[in-house]
Amino acid sequence: MSDAGPEALVGLLAEESRLKVVGAVVLGATSEPEVVARTGLTAKTVRKALDRLIRGGLVEANRQGGLRVVTERFKEAAQRVAAERPQPRPEELGATADQAQVLRNYLVDGRLGHIPATRSKRLVVLDFLAGQFEPGRVYPEEQVNYLLGRFHVDYAALRRYLVEEELLERRDGFYWRTGGTFDLD
Repeated sequence: MSDAGPEALVGLLAEESRLKVVGAVVLGATSEPEVVARTGLTAKTVRKALDRLIRGGLVEANRQGGLRVVTERFKEAAQRVAAERPQPRPEELGATADQAQVLRNYLVDGRLGHIPATRSKRLVVLDFLAGQFEPGRVYPEEQVNYLLGRFHVDYAALRRYLVEEELLERRDGFYWRTGGTFDLD
């Protein structure tokens, strides 16, 4: 198999005939004649594309001649991109210097890995999250869920904590910021 990197994967799919062949195999074509029938490409073009895709490790042919797309290549490429991407620093997400010290232990790729169990640390995280809400603005619950969901899958717990700690107030399905750190102009 050639380089499993995302660039190699994109290169394999960058040629239209190879992309059509992969699509046909994904949609159930298991032999060269089936690929020809589904794509409308010539047998020679399909053979050439399959040869390149097999050498590139994106398509496999089993002993009986059946074809399959090696979907693991996409997962490997996505993991490689994620590993090489620089992680955003808390300050880049709007955290104060004090918040950043705590948030570095909880943010992974800009999202909370987990909600701190220790109240003092949770308060720092909640203060940061309260900063995502503009003072004086009223938010419907759906928008609060969306904003908090960008940071953690359990947005309901975060919303509840923010209300309990009096950083947000709630009435009739609407929320507004009532506390937390904010900059004075």
